[in-house]
Amino acid sequence: MTATASHPSRTDLDPEIGFRPGPLGRLGVWVTRRRRTTAAVWVLLIVGLGAFAPRVESDLSGAGWQADGSQSVAARELARDHFGGNASSAIQVVVRSAEGPVTEGVGAEVLARATAMLDTDPRIAEVVQPQAGATLSQDGTTAVLLAGAGADTNEMVRVADDVKGPLEELSGDGVTVNPTGASLLWSDFNEANLSAMLKSELFSWPVTLAILVLAFGALVAAGLPLLLTISGLVASAGSLVLINQFVPVSIWAMNFAMMFALALGIDYALFLVVRYRAARMAAHGSPRAAIAETMDTAGKAVLLSGATVLISLSAVMLVPSPSFRSMAGGIMLAVLFVLGATLTLLPLVLFELDDRINKFSLPWAREGEHRSARFAAWGERLWKRPLVWGLGSLVVLGVLAAPIVGVTTAMPSIKVLPDDASARIGYDLVQESFGPGAPGTLQVIVDQAQAVEAAAVVADDPGIAGSVPASPAPDGSGLSLIQAVPTVDPSDPALAATVDRLRADLPSTALVGGAAVENLDLKTQLDDSTPLVVGVILALGFLLLLVALQAPLIALLGTLVSLLSTAAAFGVARLIFQEGWGAGFFGFESQGFLDAWAPVFFFAMIFAIAMDYTVFLLASAKEHHERSGDPHDAMVGAVAHSGRLIFAAGAVMVAVFFTFALSGPLPPKEMGIILGIAVLLDAFLVRLVLLPVLLRLTGRAAWWAPRWLTRILPDIRFAHG
Repeated sequence: MTATASHPSRTDLDPEIGFRPGPLGRLGVWVTRRRRTTAAVWVLLIVGLGAFAPRVESDLSGAGWQADGSQSVAARELARDHFGGNASSAIQVVVRSAEGPVTEGVGAEVLARATAMLDTDPRIAEVVQPQAGATLSQDGTTAVLLAGAGADTNEMVRVADDVKGPLEELSGDGVTVNPTGASLLWSDFNEANLSAMLKSELFSWPVTLAILVLAFGALVAAGLPLLLTISGLVASAGSLVLINQFVPVSIWAMNFAMMFALALGIDYALFLVVRYRAARMAAHGSPRAAIAETMDTAGKAVLLSGATVLISLSAVMLVPSPSFRSMAGGIMLAVLFVLGATLTLLPLVLFELDDRINKFSLPWAREGEHRSARFAAWGERLWKRPLVWGLGSLVVLGVLAAPIVGVTTAMPSIKVLPDDASARIGYDLVQESFGPGAPGTLQVIVDQAQAVEAAAVVADDPGIAGSVPASPAPDGSGLSLIQAVPTVDPSDPALAATVDRLRADLPSTALVGGAAVENLDLKTQLDDSTPLVVGVILALGFLLLLVALQAPLIALLGTLVSLLSTAAAFGVARLIFQEGWGAGFFGFESQGFLDAWAPVFFFAMIFAIAMDYTVFLLASAKEHHERSGDPHDAMVGAVAHSGRLIFAAGAVMVAVFFTFALSGPLPPKEMGIILGIAVLLDAFLVRLVLLPVLLRLTGRAAWWAPRWLTRILPDIRFAHG
């Protein structure tokens, strides 16, 4: 709202509400006057897009974890197109006989039935029988049937979904069948991950509702955030299915969207509902006037918060990996729908319910305004002893952040899968029968003219346990394929040194690939992208706060303190996931490292949430400063008016995130614990202690801005009237 709009003349007054609202206030008024139109639009969105939502699980893709433009991706595409689908995404069917050679008797029958089954699927290219010295163990008891990839990686994960059950059912009479390989790994992981997400949501919803009832003091009011969440989820799920028809979307996009829609829907609804109730209890005017006031103050903060979240997540798009881009896009889509519902659907519901939002109230529900006496007293305590509280919070954050110095990252190992997953059982059998590096077999594709030279380089490398002679492409393309088994497990850091050596020594036309190499290339890409993504997020976050607050110092401090809770969360994460502290309690097997996507992706998510709270606190501080010009009133008033909201929203987010630590495979646990710790520290230590202390210590300088800056920035105000 501009300065002009903040001090309207009588000719500017809306005769019904008594003042001229700003742009968001006018939107709220328009919604209440066009109730049928607004309701019809949302019904059409929810019903129309919701019709596609049930297809999310089956339609969304399971792969895309690759570094686009990398050598390994190029090698995979060539292997798929010119070598009968013998690529990293091929399905490996491990058949083992406990009673003699697997190529005889019952074992031979099982191999034949498995071959016939795979041959009927048009998405599978050539089915390659076990070969002595390569895919048939020396003792003859274990064989690997190779089902070539006849489709892209996303479709091959769907193939794995379809065939793994029927293939496992072929087991019996001393013969076991366990499909494995990269496509099976993602199929089993996505299945376990989806189950974990649903189980976690089942735990989190009752806890969330209980916290909301305590925060709002009324059951009806507590249900409004869930309305936003369901609306945003249904609409975003249907949208993702439609988008997937044109661009592959990872199933993880929906998983993260579901989590973020719940967390942000609650945050935004808290802010608006509490402000609306305060406006109505103050009896300043009609319900429509209360909507206009709410939208011009809390609505503006919500819009800026949503913009901050979108900006933070958009930076992840800089990582050239389909999975990361679709995950970030999925969350952004959910945020857009939740934001749209908050600014249009929620005002309509508040207007229609009005005093009925206080139905089934608890005793404290009608205290009269959203200023909390307890948080006002807390603000006064911080004002009187800022150094004690500020230094205390810095010490706690510093101690927790210290272990971050030794953090190491890598792509997930087979340990992310449950022990009984087919892909993990098959993986272990391949290692047992063919050596520790067999599941990470390297593929070298080279021009036939340089095949002999390339084969010699591969055979002589100390990191290679054995290799298969170069085989020319059957389609006459002039390419040759060399397959080599490393001496180490695919997740061993030594494999990276072997790949680097091969790439340096091989002939110029050679490409080194394989599932393990694709992981290495993606990790390299993530490591290279992380500084850029973090820098862009910080810069854009600062610029948005600067525009909103018109105060460069507090905008800078509000941005930088977000790094403290992030560093502390990753410091604790190192102790838990890398060192294995509490592994038994949380129920996981430590990989000895953090997953490689954690720094870039979790940083974006943590920063988005942290800035969410920052906007709420500093918007309230700016509102008080605009009215009084008093730094004391700005700091204490901000804590008094937004402290309870930040506390309640933080409690809900912590509950939501920590439920992911209770079940499922390792990555969801990692996500839940890291994000849960980050929110816990950020909401309760950074935003409710350190940031108010910084407002106290900087005083009037916090709100100072040079004249040239105020002239070029839009005049945004949060004070009403």
